[in-house]
Amino acid sequence: MTTMRGDLRLLRTAAYVEAASLLVLLANLATAHWPAVTSATGPLHGCAYLITIAATFAAGAPTRAKLAAFLPAIGGLLALRLQHKPSTDPAK
Repeated sequence: MTTMRGDLRLLRTAAYVEAASLLVLLANLATAHWPAVTSATGPLHGCAYLITIAATFAAGAPTRAKLAAFLPAIGGLLALRLQHKPSTDPAK
């Protein structure tokens, strides 16, 4: 069974892998456009996207973070940021 901290670590890792793999795909598209790079990085990016969504739900994130996770490319990073947003409750 994973802990809340483990879920956040998974979310952080998946969000960074999703963003980095997108950068690799776009750089490859803009430069050499090697099919081998696309074949290797495309599925990695897709898996990282799906893991980001699942990890956001597993971490018990707020509704805004869960919805942000569905945004392609930046959703994982936004969900991670919304997960760590401090409470604005004046009673605390």
